Amino acid sequence: MDFAMADLSSTIQHIRSASRQLVREFGFMGGDFAGTELSPSAVHALIEINAAPGISARHLGELLRLEKSSISRLLRKLVLSGDVLERADKDDSRMKSLFLSRAGKRRVAAIDSFADTQVSTALKRLGSGKDRTVVEGLRLYAAALAAEAVPSVLPKRKMVRGYRPGIIARITQMHALYYARSSGFGQRFESVVAAGLADFCGRLDDPRNALWTVVQENDIVGSVAIDGEDLGANIAHLRWFIVDDSARGSGAGRKLLSAALAFADEQGFAETHLWTFDGLSVARHLYEAHGFVCVEEHPGNQWGREVLEQRFVRPRVR
Repeated sequence: MDFAMADLSSTIQHIRSASRQLVREFGFMGGDFAGTELSPSAVHALIEINAAPGISARHLGELLRLEKSSISRLLRKLVLSGDVLERADKDDSRMKSLFLSRAGKRRVAAIDSFADTQVSTALKRLGSGKDRTVVEGLRLYAAALAAEAVPSVLPKRKMVRGYRPGIIARITQMHALYYARSSGFGQRFESVVAAGLADFCGRLDDPRNALWTVVQENDIVGSVAIDGEDLGANIAHLRWFIVDDSARGSGAGRKLLSAALAFADEQGFAETHLWTFDGLSVARHLYEAHGFVCVEEHPGNQWGREVLEQRFVRPRVR
């Protein structure tokens, strides 16, 4: 059986659900926001003015995505509350530069303290090393939402062939976490993946076998293998194909699949087979785009619950 990339529609729903939860947890739906009685837009305005003393109202409105009338009303309230000071621009008296008053600076310090505590408390609940995943994911997602040039901030990735320390544990982990979430698979599934992969890595000295991983900042974020022995009859078996959430949508999956199939063709295998199951629509589209055809379907429960198993076949490209 192969292990495909996540279904895109499932990924979208997970992101939307997490976004709604963030909105609620941060207080956007009502109640205190950032430990204050201020509105979210007022809190953001104070933070931006603190970060850029002398910023103009127009520039602040652009940063906050507020129209001219809205930013005017917001600033009027902040000036009346004593948090913000307006000063005529030295080069253009019609322009107003914005600064925080002493009271405004104290308020921002309190906001920063509240936010730092909120973030650090959440990070402490995560496992070791997960903070980097959170930072990178939020940074990339925010840039994509803002329609910025995401490739300029993408971490460097490289595709590596062969064994590397930790590869069995990491590939097993990616499968276990994703399929527990998407398909309800548990210990039985994880044990089968780990055992099969461990056996395969012991056979990598056979030139008919090969394993590729995508590595990002020393972390494995994708994998695929060609097992040239287990099916016999000059058939290549494509196995352990998966891409981690952090690299999904980057093209890593296509590169892995292309490398594996090119290897199978170079080795002269008559066909390449893979096993998957119904419901992974994005993965199926990718397989079919690379010449695979579904030739067999039947119910199976070898992974802990019944699924409709599927066998795909791709003939050698000469």
